[in-house]
Amino acid sequence: MSDRSIVVQAPSASPNQLVVLTHGVGSEPQSMLGLAHWFCARNPLAFVVSIASAQPSDISSGLQWFSVIGVTEHNRQARVDAAMPSFLAAIAHWQQKANVDAAHTTIAGFSQGAIMALESTKLPAPPAAEVFSFSGRFAELPTQRSASSIHLLHGTADSVMPVHLATAAHTQLQALGTPATLTVIEGIGHQPHPLMLKEWNDH
Repeated sequence: MSDRSIVVQAPSASPNQLVVLTHGVGSEPQSMLGLAHWFCARNPLAFVVSIASAQPSDISSGLQWFSVIGVTEHNRQARVDAAMPSFLAAIAHWQQKANVDAAHTTIAGFSQGAIMALESTKLPAPPAAEVFSFSGRFAELPTQRSASSIHLLHGTADSVMPVHLATAAHTQLQALGTPATLTVIEGIGHQPHPLMLKEWNDH
């Protein structure tokens, strides 16, 4: 695994939860630290890590889970599917390090990291019981109920992934019977803003 991953909290006692944060395209694990600290405060016994994709970004100096050059509604799913084994391997690596299973794992992803997290919930055996999607989307909307609980957090001023993607996902998840929440924040753009978690927690 990439040594650019950042362990934010490693409790001295045995962790009762693993929280894995996944960055956006062209970014790095540092970008998720604001959210990571909220999860640390939420559960002092959680092992919290902001992980690094192993793939350098082809649009900036950061990292990526898959290339966005030439990405379309028609080829996004194939790119996600190709990237999924590496993503799952990274989650499994940290589950082994923390000695925590999928039932006690949370993935919190932003943008492209949220896409990967959401898409992992479509697997027959998802790697995490709980997923937080910040400014994210599904590559394609799910067609079957997920075993994961999904929290969609989105800003109304997001011009990269418009908020209607989150509302459509929430509607579909509810129709399928997947446990899901939708938190929409007025005026927030495409960013992993801690205010999203405060609003989610308050409601």
